[in-house]
Amino acid sequence: MNNSWPELKFSEWQDTCATLHMWTQVVGKIRLRQTPLVNHWWNVPLYVSARGLTTSAMPYRDGRVFEIEFDF
Repeated sequence: MNNSWPELKFSEWQDTCATLHMWTQVVGKIRLRQTPLVNHWWNVPLYVSARGLTTSAMPYRDGRVFEIEFDF
């Protein structure tokens, strides 16, 4: 079988993984605060986008919206 994905050793990116985990938690808290609560916390996930991960549009003051995107 042809494995086209490169090997990714966890020990080589462990610090990056921990940092990314923390940032996704921070963004999740922002999303939790800015969006109406939906059962099973369906209002807080990050979505896969063409560039990485995104919150999609979230309501803000005065009818404005904003979005947070992780550009990988």
